[in-house]
Amino acid sequence: MLDILTIGDGMITMNPKTKGPLRFVHEFERKIGGAELNTLIGCARLGLRTGWISRLGNDEFGRHLFNTVRGEGVDMTHVQLVDEYPTSVNFKEILETGAGRTFYYRQDSPTSTLTPESLAPEMFEQTRLFHITGVFPAIAPNNIDIIRQGIRLAKEAGTLISLDPNIRLKLWSAERAREVLTSFLPDVDLLLTGKEEAALLTGEEEEQAMIRAFQGYGIETIAIKKGANGSLGVDGNEQLEMPPADPGKVVDTVGAGDGFNAGFILGILNEWPLKQTLAFANTVGAMVVSVMGDNEGLPVMEEVQTRLGKREVIQR
Repeated sequence: MLDILTIGDGMITMNPKTKGPLRFVHEFERKIGGAELNTLIGCARLGLRTGWISRLGNDEFGRHLFNTVRGEGVDMTHVQLVDEYPTSVNFKEILETGAGRTFYYRQDSPTSTLTPESLAPEMFEQTRLFHITGVFPAIAPNNIDIIRQGIRLAKEAGTLISLDPNIRLKLWSAERAREVLTSFLPDVDLLLTGKEEAALLTGEEEEQAMIRAFQGYGIETIAIKKGANGSLGVDGNEQLEMPPADPGKVVDTVGAGDGFNAGFILGILNEWPLKQTLAFANTVGAMVVSVMGDNEGLPVMEEVQTRLGKREVIQR
């Protein structure tokens, strides 16, 4: 039995060793990344049973990714190394504020060898939640049909579906993103969205109007991530605004939303009250931005409990 299953492209992430415009950076450190993968690793570190559907290049980068993710405790049964498709790579630019940009080199991704037929009913029959994002369907048109197949199989198995729109306008247009992602919404049980993405999908600027629009699709559980302004959560019983957790020093904002996702999913699967779930998710997201790297800052459960004051740590 898996708690969470996801599908997506894994990448080698080249992190700059110095901050500033990428054209002036001369050294990089190899790490790993990918929106779906970051959320999955976050869930694994929090103690959830996780599984990944993907394809990686049969090359040194692909082997490094495979071994690293397997080392995080992720079930790799549905991950294969394939020939003639190099493992995807991205380069990050990080400014002094911690903000930055990402430059992708993922054309002909190994995941292009996946088809809707790559997904089988048994993948979902023993899975509690299927997590999807807007990144994978943006990479290639065929991936949209793969996601639709995953949604269909998940629904047939009674598996919950969570969606993080994670809109990347370097990969597709705003219009195409809206068209595709809103077509998924009627089947979504848990929506994890940034405020800007919510505005793009609904055409609304005011938070309550966004929520009403999403509820119109039948979605009961909604989390709107607002970065330094905290988060807003809605379930079938209540609506809560949660202030941000203190991150300390912000060094790299990439992966904060994925960390929030992991914390929120944990709360939902454990049937925590909304207030506890939001506070936990905000804390995980805040912990991510204080560490360089897409997923290096994703904490284990004991670290979050310590940050929340629920666990005492003796240092010496």
